[in-house]
Amino acid sequence: MRHDLDVISLQSAGETVRFAHLDYAASAPCVHAAADAVQNLLPWYGSVHRGAGIRSQTSTLEYERARDLVASFVGARAGDTVVFTRNTTDALNLLARVLPPGTTTIVFDGEHHANLLPWPRQHRLPCPDSPDAAVAALEEALRTVDGPALLAVTGASNVTGEVWPVRRLADVAHAYGARVVVDAAQLAPHSPVDLTALGADYLAFSGHKLYAPFGAGVLAGRSDWLDAAPPYLAGGGASAVVGDRPGEVTWASGAARHEGGTPNLLGAVALAAVCAALGRADRDALHQREQELLGRLRDGLARVPGAVEAGIFGGAVPRVGIVSVALPGHDPAVVANLLADRYGVGVRAGQFCAHPLTRRLTAATSAVPCGAGTTGLLRVSFGLGTLDDDIDRLVSALGELLAGR
Repeated sequence: MRHDLDVISLQSAGETVRFAHLDYAASAPCVHAAADAVQNLLPWYGSVHRGAGIRSQTSTLEYERARDLVASFVGARAGDTVVFTRNTTDALNLLARVLPPGTTTIVFDGEHHANLLPWPRQHRLPCPDSPDAAVAALEEALRTVDGPALLAVTGASNVTGEVWPVRRLADVAHAYGARVVVDAAQLAPHSPVDLTALGADYLAFSGHKLYAPFGAGVLAGRSDWLDAAPPYLAGGGASAVVGDRPGEVTWASGAARHEGGTPNLLGAVALAAVCAALGRADRDALHQREQELLGRLRDGLARVPGAVEAGIFGGAVPRVGIVSVALPGHDPAVVANLLADRYGVGVRAGQFCAHPLTRRLTAATSAVPCGAGTTGLLRVSFGLGTLDDDIDRLVSALGELLAGR
């Protein structure tokens, strides 16, 4: 897989430096596989489905081929449906709309807002301090649930990078007859995601975090809830037959039911191209390289006075390439701006659309307010194309800034 990403140079303190992009958890740079797939399709670009012309026929073929590639990427099972959405938030909101009446959704408050806010009948649990505590809390909650239930859980935290015990949680959920949806937005770019291996009934992720352009996401999983519910978007494509009177409509089945309107063909093709490229790549080697960079980053940050690494579980839990630190006595937003302006290092500061979790992680520090009386963290995240020098420059620059130099 080619991942020799383009770089940006900028003027910093009178010298030109290579821009160190360390904000992959927000949006990963587009790789050549995605860009090439879009460029190759543009001469044949047209509307998908139903058209008789060569552009429409080619575009339809590529759109459905993209669906098949994504299905393979997530290990879709017989009977599963792959729906193209705008992003992870859109995918999870779609699932929330198709839940059977009376479904209780169990969710930990350590989730990204995309997996915290959409659920209509929610049993929210405090973020646990260990994987064992997460499993125990889920089982206790499920004992009280009457009727259908869904566990909504992240694969990897977008704040700390810690990997959640998804398979253990799924086994407990299934023992009580509940289903499981995994927010894989942060897991998919770093680790293989397989519905069966994870024990998931549904999986959601975004293209823009998986080295593809903005605007494409996926909800993959069991088809029965999707086929039983009204369309997410009523309109062309979602309808199979429309009669002459209001309400006379037969909705499509399968993915088309929830893909009303003209779909994002280029986004789907770009996302699928990355899925295919990752499928051909040596994922073990990529994982090993990521863990080397992660160790380098965490060791370096541990030597920076005034930087306190944030963690949910603590201990030696698996992690992806995301680390956040509290900066007692410093505003993370100010530090992030200085890192960019003076050193050409791009990171992110704030609460990362995970306000309850971020407040909890900063509660034990003396971190200064970060807007509207809230506190924030500084997040460093990386992936394909990240160099040792990027990590070293961030650590060195942060040390200088916190020391007041």
